[in-house]
Amino acid sequence: MSTTATRGAVIPAGTLTFTSAGQGVTTATAVGAHLGARIVRLDVVRIAAGRTWALSRAAHEENVMVVFAGPGTAASGAHTREVTRGDAVYSPTGDTLGMTAAGTDVTVYLWRSRLLPGRRPGAAPARFSRLWNTDTQLTGFTGTGQAPASRRTAPMNFLFWPGTGSPQLCLHCGCMQAGEYFNVHVHPDSEEAFIVFEGTGQLHLDGEWIDAAPGDVLFAPPGVPHGTRHPATDPAAPRFATCGGPTPFDPVLYQRAGLSTEVK
Repeated sequence: MSTTATRGAVIPAGTLTFTSAGQGVTTATAVGAHLGARIVRLDVVRIAAGRTWALSRAAHEENVMVVFAGPGTAASGAHTREVTRGDAVYSPTGDTLGMTAAGTDVTVYLWRSRLLPGRRPGAAPARFSRLWNTDTQLTGFTGTGQAPASRRTAPMNFLFWPGTGSPQLCLHCGCMQAGEYFNVHVHPDSEEAFIVFEGTGQLHLDGEWIDAAPGDVLFAPPGVPHGTRHPATDPAAPRFATCGGPTPFDPVLYQRAGLSTEVK
């Protein structure tokens, strides 16, 4: 793990420490107060086949969950849906969030954040999406000037964001083919937490490129440069996909895409 109190961290999946939460559920906190995070927390939850995990209702907490492995049934408040790897679930403040594993174990990554003053969820926020949803994208992102920008830019899918009714947490997915980048950038007021969802590539953190594999996590505090790239030279190499986002959402990303930052 590469980390300092102000620099952030890249956390390999194999270094996470899981503890029992009872009833066939184990959890690990990848990003939290131990890394200096004050706005966002990122947990990993493993649910044994046939068991149910539920997050208690939090009056002021917003949650986003991504299914990393296994099929099951997800619940966001009173809304339920069958889900599998690559599906994403949003739970607005005041609602519960849960998952029941089907015939095999399920692993989910869970972003948690208490709403900052003045933030309110949309009237009818979207609750379910999928990482590969290309309905709303940012393309041609040149970064924010902390490192030379590549012209070979990967698209970023916006899944949960102000346009879907999320006032603070967001979920984006970057899908990189060989040689593509999501250029180095900073968020002045946001903490960034994202994971490698599939493939192998590299994560940039504060001037260093670090090899990364599925399940690895990046945490960047406000003002710390970060980005991603797929350094493979073979055009047939499998894609490198990451997902997560800055908390609170960074309006610059939506402005670059020509989108409103109003919470709908």
